[in-house]
Amino acid sequence: MIIISACLAGEKCRYSGDGFDYPELRKLVEEGKAVPVCPEVLGGAPVPRDPNEIVGGDGFDVLDGRARVITNRGEDKTDVFVRGAREVLAIARKNNAQVALLKERSPSCGSNMIYDGTFSGKKIPGCGCTAALLIREGLQVFSEENYSGKINARAFGDQGN
Repeated sequence: MIIISACLAGEKCRYSGDGFDYPELRKLVEEGKAVPVCPEVLGGAPVPRDPNEIVGGDGFDVLDGRARVITNRGEDKTDVFVRGAREVLAIARKNNAQVALLKERSPSCGSNMIYDGTFSGKKIPGCGCTAALLIREGLQVFSEENYSGKINARAFGDQGN
């Protein structure tokens, strides 16, 4: 079983109120091979919502209290993002997931790149809060940009048959 960002499976849960169309990822959910999650919604954020970015670091820094998640209006939403990350971890544990496929550049789900906290569109290396927590807890984390060929049959509970 894998954890997958719900927006990648077509759920309209992004900050803008839309989702993405990745038929192969939606199919994993439909076949019961993936559990869709939206950390922001699980943390209590509405859909749609103001854009958020991490200010002062990345998701590891947020988890360690050295950085904050702030909206484009200056509202601190750090607690929402940390709560959502913990909810996703609980779902991953409940489903014995060892792999997560998360939305790149998200302040929750980005695994390689996030926005720099200036709301200017500039990207920096780093990961979001949920990705950071899952990595710390030993899950393999991929994005929609780098998962192809890397998520093996064991992630789906297949025994090599």
